[in-house]
Amino acid sequence: MRNFLVAAGWGDATVTPLPGDASTRRYARLALNGRNTMLMDQPQGAETPTAPPDASEAERQALGYNAVARLAGADCARFAAVADYLRGHGLAAPEVHAADHANGFVILEDLGDALFADVLADGGDELALYQAAVGVLAKIHAHDAPAALSSDKPLFAYDQTALIAETSLLTEWFLPLALERSASEIETDEHRTLWKAALSRIEGGRRVFVHRDYHAQNLLWLPQRQGVARVGLIDFQDAVAGSPAYDLISLTEDARRDVNPQLAEATTAHYLAAMRAQGTPVDEAAFRHEMAVMAAQRNAKIVGIFTRLYQRDGKPRYLSFLPRVWNYLERDLTHPALADLRGWYDRVIPKAKRALPAMETL
Repeated sequence: MRNFLVAAGWGDATVTPLPGDASTRRYARLALNGRNTMLMDQPQGAETPTAPPDASEAERQALGYNAVARLAGADCARFAAVADYLRGHGLAAPEVHAADHANGFVILEDLGDALFADVLADGGDELALYQAAVGVLAKIHAHDAPAALSSDKPLFAYDQTALIAETSLLTEWFLPLALERSASEIETDEHRTLWKAALSRIEGGRRVFVHRDYHAQNLLWLPQRQGVARVGLIDFQDAVAGSPAYDLISLTEDARRDVNPQLAEATTAHYLAAMRAQGTPVDEAAFRHEMAVMAAQRNAKIVGIFTRLYQRDGKPRYLSFLPRVWNYLERDLTHPALADLRGWYDRVIPKAKRALPAMETL
């Protein structure tokens, strides 16, 4: 790291580490002669590898979860490629000043500290910020997903293999903790079959660039800028080609903060209006069906991921988010298209079992 900083002209900078979150990446703020920038450090041995876009499901399974779920893993070059793609569309992704992809170091533009979550906690205008965030999505969704982000970085498809692998985290991690037993083979198979059926009903729709973690902790408010550039974008390295509903749901069913149904509906209505205004209207009934499925899929995944962060990675604070996520998931499952899945959850994981005993100690 020191050699990289020296070569990049930041060898004498003051390095201030920043708090970490769920990922293996580490960040630090660099300060030198009145200038600030960010250092991203991605340990190269901390993630399982990705897979080529044409890899079979069996080949992806052999490489591990990152390959199956289409995650970037330790690929810093993918982060840089996504940033360049977003900046090329006039969006406020950080500029990459220097990089050593082989060793996992990147120096980035410092977009500041005004996370949407913090601005909102300080009394910021929820509707105004969420509408600004929707403006970014409409800008991205004006175009179909590109086949590639750069000459050597394809944009992976958020395919059924990835989506099912994510929902299966719930049966793998949450169910044993909640029920104090492993999921049976019958329960696991039925869960996967029901999810495949629900996802199959929305296949074939338009694919767009999907940020994948588009929520208040990954958006920065930059009011000194204009238009869509007022919304700073970070943590986008796992971007994929997927449903236009996905990032909107990520925003309006935020695992880390309450988003009331009225705000969520106003935000959705603003998205639909923005898409009409720019000449790319969507079929509202079909879109709301897709939203329900993507919302339930995302929240089922988060239940599994947050439980895994607690059990495998020793990060108990993520359990405190689960009541909110289950509340979203239960609401999502009321959509008629998800009736069979709702029946599975009510039968296998009764509501009384969704509040884990471990939460009481947090």
